[in-house]
Amino acid sequence: MNGLIAVEKNLSRLADFLENEGYEVIDLDESSLDTVDAVVVSGADNNLMNIETALTDVPVIDATGKSAADILAELQKL
Repeated sequence: MNGLIAVEKNLSRLADFLENEGYEVIDLDESSLDTVDAVVVSGADNNLMNIETALTDVPVIDATGKSAADILAELQKL
């Protein structure tokens, strides 16, 4: 899946990495969750994650403790 991924602003290095891997990346704050294929969050705010999963049916990936390669592998499984 090389789709549209919403990424939190504080994960800018990850966003750059995913773009280099062929994904279209947009800022989570500026996106409509209805249009994205997956969401990547930092995990710094667990309540934010709960809200996102309630508002959208797309996969939400918690980046806590994961490398960019780990997240890429999760996206490729979708």
